Amino acid sequence: MTINRSQQQIGLVLFFFYLLLYGGFVLLMAFDVERLQALGPARINLAVWSGFGLIVLALVLALVYGWICRTTGAEENGDAAAAGEDTE
Repeated sequence: MTINRSQQQIGLVLFFFYLLLYGGFVLLMAFDVERLQALGPARINLAVWSGFGLIVLALVLALVYGWICRTTGAEENGDAAAAGEDTE
């Protein structure tokens, strides 16, 4: 499986989006601990919920990236197959 330039750009955009959110989480943990010590659902503090949220978001972004790459790859393969059929 080859990765073309548009897929690389999509991956970088999703990576920097996640990096921005993760960096915000780390800064919040470093400088505003009291906010994340508040209890959320099931009496679990917000730091744990935020951490789990980041993990789930990473999985969702991976699925989104896979779906985008599959659809763009199928379109490119379909176009190449159609072009190949026309020349035969």
